[in-house]
Amino acid sequence: MSLPGKIFSFAVMLCLLGGIHYYIARRIYQCIIHIFPNINSGLYTGVSVLTVCVIFLGFARSLLPFPAALKSILGSISSYWMGILIYLLLFLVLADVILFLGAIINVIPKPITAHIRFFSGLLSVLMAVGTVGYGIYNASHLKLVSYDVQIEKKILKSEINMVLISDLHLGAVNSEQRLARMVQHINELHPDVVCIAGDIFDNDYYAICDPDKAVNEFKRINSTYGVYAALGNHDGGKTLREMLHFLERSDVKVLNDQYTVLDNRLILAGRLDGSPIGGFEGMSRSDFAEVIREADMGLPVVVMDHNPANIDEYGYDVDLILSGHTHRGQVFPGSLFTRAMFTADYGHYQRDSESAHVIVTSGVGTWGMPMRVGTNCEIVQVKLH
Repeated sequence: MSLPGKIFSFAVMLCLLGGIHYYIARRIYQCIIHIFPNINSGLYTGVSVLTVCVIFLGFARSLLPFPAALKSILGSISSYWMGILIYLLLFLVLADVILFLGAIINVIPKPITAHIRFFSGLLSVLMAVGTVGYGIYNASHLKLVSYDVQIEKKILKSEINMVLISDLHLGAVNSEQRLARMVQHINELHPDVVCIAGDIFDNDYYAICDPDKAVNEFKRINSTYGVYAALGNHDGGKTLREMLHFLERSDVKVLNDQYTVLDNRLILAGRLDGSPIGGFEGMSRSDFAEVIREADMGLPVVVMDHNPANIDEYGYDVDLILSGHTHRGQVFPGSLFTRAMFTADYGHYQRDSESAHVIVTSGVGTWGMPMRVGTNCEIVQVKLH
């Protein structure tokens, strides 16, 4: 995108965020003034400006010359606030729509009284707080999801027990707190192979609080054939080399448009993401036919491709595609948007009986908001027959 285009996009985003914050602050002010009638009316304008600034500082923290501790604080505040913002907006708009319709059909008096506005605003705030609280609690738990996949076109010598995870977003709020439990749950499944389908990092390697501890957690994973990963769109940028060194230290084998053969039983390929944030230092996504050109296509082929938007790139020679990226929308109503955007945004999908099976996980971590509403942080077990 050109510089004028970036400036325009930034201005549009700033206006949108500013308008949303102004609306929310004004509606909450209507509640507060009902109790404290002498409060200054300029309060909600000041609050709007302050919260918009905090969000921008939080999400742009990796670009700013701030101490690591300050970056972490800004990241936490902006991440939690973004979740609160979504549900305040959702419930306040819903309340205003109900009041508007109620006034039209004469169920609610016109003009709408300050008393009614107060209670509608208070109820909206309480519902937002309750939803956010549940979302934070739910995101702290890991769920197990299992799929049985029968390969019809090729012979698999024996069942392969695969574990799929994606979207760890190491460096995001609370991302490192779930690592130990994640490894424990993986080991309890006794996997033959562990596949990480991208977004291991959250754009910036240095956002990880304790890299050495995280490395040791990854090294505790027990798997017959090892741990393999493909890079996602958040796994690039200025600290790519540090990310790759981290994975090497962690005994995680990265497949950058490469494949490996597992015990002459299975071909496992990993794809580079097509739209990395900050790039992959000159590496770019290749045509899959070139990636797999020298492989024995008589073996079952499993592909790790972070973004499920790419599934139409694969022909009938691929048997299983493992993806993440969508988070299944992470927080409601996000799932409605991912369902509309992707052919397969979550779960098991197969276009027809001859095409590849596709499994899309909602991810083991969270991006941005450290919460899950209507979705789960999950570990996926795939029994391949």
